[in-house]
Amino acid sequence: MNYPSFAIVIPCLNEEAYIAKCINSILQQNYPAELIKAYVVDGMSADKTREVIASYFDSGKVVLVDNMERITPIALNLGIKASNEDIVMILGAHAELYPDHLENLARHLAQHPDAGCVGGIIENEYETETSRFIGLAMGSSFGVGNAHFRTGNRDGYVDTVAFGAYRREVFTKAGYFDEDLVRNQDDEFNFRLHQHGFRIWLGRDVRSKYFVRGSFAKLFKQYFQYGYWKVYVNKKHKTITTMRQVIPALFVVFIFAGFLMSFAHPVLAVLYFIAWFLYLFAGSYAAVIASGSPMQTPKVIWAFFILHLSYGSGYLEGIWHFIILGRKPLSRHRELSR
Repeated sequence: MNYPSFAIVIPCLNEEAYIAKCINSILQQNYPAELIKAYVVDGMSADKTREVIASYFDSGKVVLVDNMERITPIALNLGIKASNEDIVMILGAHAELYPDHLENLARHLAQHPDAGCVGGIIENEYETETSRFIGLAMGSSFGVGNAHFRTGNRDGYVDTVAFGAYRREVFTKAGYFDEDLVRNQDDEFNFRLHQHGFRIWLGRDVRSKYFVRGSFAKLFKQYFQYGYWKVYVNKKHKTITTMRQVIPALFVVFIFAGFLMSFAHPVLAVLYFIAWFLYLFAGSYAAVIASGSPMQTPKVIWAFFILHLSYGSGYLEGIWHFIILGRKPLSRHRELSR
């Protein structure tokens, strides 16, 4: 097998606690070292992140790129344009790669020449008890639908992946990441990738660790932004990119409209109660499967509820602002929750 060269682009801002682990996992790959280079695109961090990055310069494998705009898609494009390797992989600063990550990526790329992108499975790492409940919810189909890169259900062609590795030609044909999008820029780019005749392959042996945020409040803001920006993507492309994105919005409509309608007639009140019972029953079953312990079910169900409520609420606000009012994105939603 001919080994392709890899450029690993890492958007970064104030990540002194994680960036060294991330870079070390790249430098410790079971892959020809001369074919790997990390491009850390930093948003002018105010902590010691840049000092940590600079400590790796002597390796010749780490490049620091300045991102004065401090916006993720701009960081991605800066890193891509600064590189010239065969494959461009996008990696989060909170992530660590297993030693065989690039080796497995290269094998899947060789085996699937129609795939413009290959990705793998995220394995959650928990730093607090709350982050563990959040990670369990995010790894369940009940929590995130058919997002296979989180649930790890199967190998095969998918609509999107996390930490995708893209052939260089994809950017030549499909362009770069949309710099208007603070969130969902990877989903939007992968949608365009499919439009240009490429496919995305997910291999379960391509594994990485991701350190899960440990706050329900941060989780709510993060997924609210995902829902909000998804509508902006839909408006740009004049289509709904995936059907699973609509379900949380319908759930939020059910919560409030169903509550009001339940006062109109006793039968509607009974139906509303039954619907809630079914949701909680399904959530409890999924929570037990995910956690392996009935004692942990309530907090996992709460994480499910936060995921669904936040994404759905953001999606509905996006419909109001982008579709009904025809507005541009609100400035407060341009602030990342990371």
